[in-house]
Amino acid sequence: MINSTELRKGIVIELNDKLYQVVDYKHVKMKRTALARLKLRDIVGGHTIEQTFQSDDKFVRARLDYRKMQYLYNDGDLYYFMDEENYEQMPLNDSQLGDAVDYLKEGMSLEVSSYKGKIIGVEMPITVELKVTETEPGFKGDTATAGNKPAKLETGITIQVPLFINEGDIIKIDTRTGDYLERISQ
Repeated sequence: MINSTELRKGIVIELNDKLYQVVDYKHVKMKRTALARLKLRDIVGGHTIEQTFQSDDKFVRARLDYRKMQYLYNDGDLYYFMDEENYEQMPLNDSQLGDAVDYLKEGMSLEVSSYKGKIIGVEMPITVELKVTETEPGFKGDTATAGNKPAKLETGITIQVPLFINEGDIIKIDTRTGDYLERISQ
C-alpha cells in the first residue's frame, strides 16, 4: 500500500479492480488539507481519467512482470509469441496488442507485460524499420520538403512518406505516432 503523496508518473496502481498508470500527478494544498490530483490511464482499456484524492488515501501498487518474447506469426486475429527463456508459445489477440499490430515483424523481440499471470500488453520499441511494398514511383528532383504520398509497408499499414521514397526502400517509423522518420536504405 502506498499513500497518494508517494505516487509519481509511471507508477501502476489498482483502483476499482482495474489497473491504472499514473500519467500526471499534482499535489494541491488547500487551507486545511492537501489533495492529490491524478491523471490515470486505464492499462487494459486505454482511456484516461482524472480524479482527486485526499493526501492520506492509500492505493495498492501493482507489480507488473515483464518477459522478453519473440513475435513468430499471426493466424487470423491471433498473434503468436515465444518466450525467449523457456520457448513456450503464447497467442495474443488484437485487443491485447492494440496499435502494436501495425508494426509487428516476424522475429521481432518485445517486452510483454503481465499482471497476476494475465498478459495485459506489449512494449513496442520507439522506432521500427519496415520495407515499402507499394507506393507511386519517385522522380528525379523530388525533395524531402516537396510533399508526401501514401506508402504501404510490409506489415500492411499505410503511412505518408516523402516523394523520393520508392518501393523496396527500408524506412524508419516512430511507433508512438506512426510518422515517417528517415530512409535507411534503397
